[in-house]
Amino acid sequence: MAPVITGFDYRRVPVADGVSLHAAVAGSGTPVVLLHGFPQTHLMWRHVAADLAADHTVICPDLRGYGASDKPAETGPEVYAKRTMAADVVALARALGHERFALAGHDRGALVAFRAGLDHPGTITHLACLDVLPTLDMWDVMRGVTAAVGFHLYLMAQPPGLPERMIAAAADDFFGHFLDTWANDPAAIPADVRAAYLEACRDAVPSIVADYRASAGVDAGHDRADRDAGNRLRMPVTVLQQDWGSVLGFDAAALWGAWAPDLRHVSVTCGHFMAEEAPAEIAGALRDLLTR
Repeated sequence: MAPVITGFDYRRVPVADGVSLHAAVAGSGTPVVLLHGFPQTHLMWRHVAADLAADHTVICPDLRGYGASDKPAETGPEVYAKRTMAADVVALARALGHERFALAGHDRGALVAFRAGLDHPGTITHLACLDVLPTLDMWDVMRGVTAAVGFHLYLMAQPPGLPERMIAAAADDFFGHFLDTWANDPAAIPADVRAAYLEACRDAVPSIVADYRASAGVDAGHDRADRDAGNRLRMPVTVLQQDWGSVLGFDAAALWGAWAPDLRHVSVTCGHFMAEEAPAEIAGALRDLLTR
């Protein structure tokens, strides 16, 4: 049996033409949607989701292209644009009866959440982004030999064909590399969850690559248009991230502050998979955000 979030109901919800999302739902009260990162599925939120479901409606989907959600072919750059993936999330919440909701995302999910906050400011009440920079800022700080840490960003930015074949040839080694090197506490991802992540990624190489390819193209264009227009996030924003700035030479709080006037920026000491490594801390930060 594949692992699940205990106490959550699982649903398959149509969100776009030919695309349905697989989502875990539990609780009652003001709604919170939690978006997973790479190389993971909705399971990464299992501890935090159970905590928040005590007094919130909690919705944990697999993103388009990941996990058990649909994986449409990359027929054009918009298919895996964060704008499209954000629209999926809004449609999911609406289908479940929620016109407005708080949104938290980790890693890739944080980029989807960021785009949702810009595109749907009347819908997203509160926003949390875990361990990322906005797309434009990410590309700006990745330079010199320190950019080697982001080798996968450059690999998956290449035109269709080669990156998919390279990754598929050693999928478990590729995705397992990140699970191994990005965690300060490997025990936070138990064997059954790790196996579920690897299986999900192994079955989704083309769509995962398409998601990353979009960040080197259409997503950067959308973010640049918003920055040039002076568009910013209007809701309370919390950013939790490791202190990558000290390694790569940037001021993360300042970069985020340019996008989010109402910002709380917190540096964490756990590893990248913070919702699994420090769930009480992350749940507490989200609860604090929801009071603002």
